[in-house]
Amino acid sequence: MKNKVVIVGCGNVGMSYAYALVNQKTFVKELVLIDINEERVAGEAMDLSHGIPFAPSKVQIKAGTYDDCKDAKIVCICAGANQKPGETRLDLIKKNYRIFKDLIPKIMNSGFHGLFLIATNPVDAMSYFTYRLSNLPASHIIGSGTTLDTSRLRYLISEKLDINAKNIHAYALGEHGDSEFVPWSHASVGLESIYSYLSDDDLNAICENVRKAAYEVIQRKGVTNYGIGMCLVRITNAILGNENTILSVSTYHEKENVFISTPSIINQDGVKNQVLFPLNEEEQAKLNHSMEVIHQAICSVLQDESNNN
Repeated sequence: MKNKVVIVGCGNVGMSYAYALVNQKTFVKELVLIDINEERVAGEAMDLSHGIPFAPSKVQIKAGTYDDCKDAKIVCICAGANQKPGETRLDLIKKNYRIFKDLIPKIMNSGFHGLFLIATNPVDAMSYFTYRLSNLPASHIIGSGTTLDTSRLRYLISEKLDINAKNIHAYALGEHGDSEFVPWSHASVGLESIYSYLSDDDLNAICENVRKAAYEVIQRKGVTNYGIGMCLVRITNAILGNENTILSVSTYHEKENVFISTPSIINQDGVKNQVLFPLNEEEQAKLNHSMEVIHQAICSVLQDESNNN
């Protein structure tokens, strides 16, 4: 299997991911772009290719078809309806499920047996549907989850404290959506508890700012794309570099039968392990609530489908 990445859906998010892949040092050797607008995506491939002489490494880029998925290591799905001002991510679930029902079988019919990286919202539910529609092992399905929320979280704490974000150790967990939360009992700056630096009011304000960040960006510019593009590259590097890196991606929790973000170890085989750690009573209740929100959203789609058959 090649170090080949296929992006399905080359709108704002897909192309931000592609652009970030080309501009950062990665192990990607071949990048294939697939989109319903074949003419535009051919232009996107040409445009990116023209900058390769100034890129950190050589990447072969082309517009392709689903047949190109056969020997890909990663197929990243960014296709789907965009979140509009005033919409929640869960509002997108039924229309994006219909899209996935069409494209997942096309990908699998190519002979694909690599890893799915899902960015389409609501990402936890769409990761679950990918798992069910593809029949691949759960460890082969990775949702971008709360990686972007975690990045936002560390950025805001870093700005507040004037300390490098790389020394902020904290995660946003749960649904990539309105029920996400931060387990502050496990957050630290360097080796010191976050409570030594910030008050409860500060922490609550930061958590709320993380939760509403996407709404604010969408209200101002119509879409969030650069941050998630960079997060997708981070996950890609963890896979292709066989890093065994801990990231807050959306993975399958078998007991609850949902995909949800908790820290997980990511390497060339996909999800190596989920990192289990004790939550206090309040944090566990928030995680349980988040799981229930995702579960109910999935059930609503499957119930509609059952009623229509």
